[in-house]
Amino acid sequence: MAMQEYNDKRVVTSGRRSMLVMNKMVAGLTNVGLSLMGSRVLSVQGRKSGEWRSNPVNLLIVDGQRYLVAPRGHVQWVRNLRASGTGTLRLGRKVEHFRAEELADTDKPDIIRTYLKKWAWEVGAFFGNDVRADSPTETILHVAPGVPVFKIHPA
Repeated sequence: MAMQEYNDKRVVTSGRRSMLVMNKMVAGLTNVGLSLMGSRVLSVQGRKSGEWRSNPVNLLIVDGQRYLVAPRGHVQWVRNLRASGTGTLRLGRKVEHFRAEELADTDKPDIIRTYLKKWAWEVGAFFGNDVRADSPTETILHVAPGVPVFKIHPA
């Protein structure tokens, strides 16, 4: 079986209504202060409109450092975060302003592997059958261009 194509233009969209409902449910719970395994509501200013856009995300913590991983690829929040370099993470009433640093592909394997260990049940389908938490580093490096990862720093 050939490996799925991963590149810096990869975007995985989900037309499934259930995914939209799940995102709204997670965002709603997170907005009232109930985090589901690290969930936060990410808000980033739109690069074209200037309007603030929000999405539920999984905040990953590795060795005390925080990361945002985009398992769906180069989606709109990723493009907006690249353009602005800043955003907010919300959990209930607590809003944290941050600045983001995008990781180079060679720095992503351990972060992607840890992300998959924690959330493969939720996001594994976005990686296809090719990538699992126990995949060789070469496999994870192959997918790294299509999986943006940001290190989060306090603003």
